[in-house]
Amino acid sequence: MLATILTALSGCHATRRDTGTLVFLIESSPNSLDPRVGTDAQSERIDPLLFDGLVERDAQYHFQSALAASWEQPDARTLIFHLRRDARFSDGRLLTSADVVWTLESMRRGVIVTPKAASYDSVASVDALDAWTVRIALKQPDNFLLGNLSSAAMGIVPAGSGMGFWRHPVGTGAFRLVSQEIDKDVVLERNPFSWRPAAQNAVQRVRFEVVPDATTRALELRKGAADVASNSLPSDMLPVLGRDPRLAIDETAGTEVQYLAFNLTDPALSHRGVRAAIAHAVDRRLIVKTLLGGHARLAESLLPTTHWAFTSDVKQYDYDPARARALLDAAGYLPGPDGVRLRLTMKTSTDEGTRLLAVALQQQLAGVGIALAIRSMETATFLADISRGAFQMYSLRWVGGNEQPDIFSYAFSTARMPPHGANREHYSDAEVDRLLDEASRVDGEAVRRADYVRVQRKLAEDLPVENLWYLDSILVRNRRVTGVKPSASGDYLFLRDAKISTRE
Repeated sequence: MLATILTALSGCHATRRDTGTLVFLIESSPNSLDPRVGTDAQSERIDPLLFDGLVERDAQYHFQSALAASWEQPDARTLIFHLRRDARFSDGRLLTSADVVWTLESMRRGVIVTPKAASYDSVASVDALDAWTVRIALKQPDNFLLGNLSSAAMGIVPAGSGMGFWRHPVGTGAFRLVSQEIDKDVVLERNPFSWRPAAQNAVQRVRFEVVPDATTRALELRKGAADVASNSLPSDMLPVLGRDPRLAIDETAGTEVQYLAFNLTDPALSHRGVRAAIAHAVDRRLIVKTLLGGHARLAESLLPTTHWAFTSDVKQYDYDPARARALLDAAGYLPGPDGVRLRLTMKTSTDEGTRLLAVALQQQLAGVGIALAIRSMETATFLADISRGAFQMYSLRWVGGNEQPDIFSYAFSTARMPPHGANREHYSDAEVDRLLDEASRVDGEAVRRADYVRVQRKLAEDLPVENLWYLDSILVRNRRVTGVKPSASGDYLFLRDAKISTRE
């Protein structure tokens, strides 16, 4: 049916619109365009277009300069940043050390309520030595501080920016905000004060249009009413779209991880044997082949496979329904007269891909006697529910944040349960806490890797979440958009250099 609908539009005429604006389709509105606050996928993808951190990471996960032209670490508890002198906010104000100090202190002191604040718990003080120099003193060594000062994690805002800043954000990024309307769109235009040189004929204006339904997104691309969709189309749509001569599909191996999470405070799911049974009941390879069209690789960790701390030497949960049934028997969940052993509920957003995944899981779990009910809800409500622990199971993706090992602290340390982090499963283990604390402080990559390997093995054993797969990064674009390359993390930074033809 879908292929028929899309094919039927192959001869339709392009929709009349402003040809100088790149229309980028997204599934939902960003929760907050304040880079100190937004942690949902759309916020974390759009914010780096509007803001810069002190540093940024290259493709090999090494740090390079951004708003900090250079930095030094005279000892394990001191970092000194020397700011660029040509960086201006999008309203023309010159960026100085006062803005850096305010950004960090507003999070640390609670001026802004944000789960990101816990990322700076190691900071003792932030001081402006002069207009261009910032010193950060630490309570103890923190190997993750540079990552938490990078553009992927936060952005520098003007001094004095308060709780309402998200409505009219002002940053130093390549673009500046024109307007935003929840559940409709976010419009950006090129920032004339950006310190980053723009390529000739670079995109000057981008409209992020909110289109929750995947079929509608595909139809908008076919009609020429939209230009780009990134990692937001089901795999069964790709062959049809790929046959359209006006469209191009760019794909690369991705680092974005899909995972299945369990509420460890739930009476049934607090039992590790039940969680292991669910893991053995899920045929990940079949789902990747059928639902995802082969556009994914099985994941055994949250870290990318090329990361220095990654290991695949962890407990495996191969598809084994017989083993799943035996584990449920051992946990005391025997089949009832109707064959059902256990009833669980999985919450999802209205995102089409997640809902289809939930249906696939529902079918597979039924095979071992687990009746899985599915509750789909609007994205903001869904995220609010899982943050406050009102769920049994859910599935989300780690986008970008899993590219540094601090993800394990953010997602699994006892201290990082909401609102202080993303340990929504309420997992708590003293050994994991100790290993993460040690890895954040000790020198030497080899020692730190040994700690992270032990953490990954312990998490695989305890199973607060099941890592499912790394999704390929797939960009569908109108051929009038050029100079783009999808990133492994699925970010939108290619828009900095993208070019667009104004001819239809």
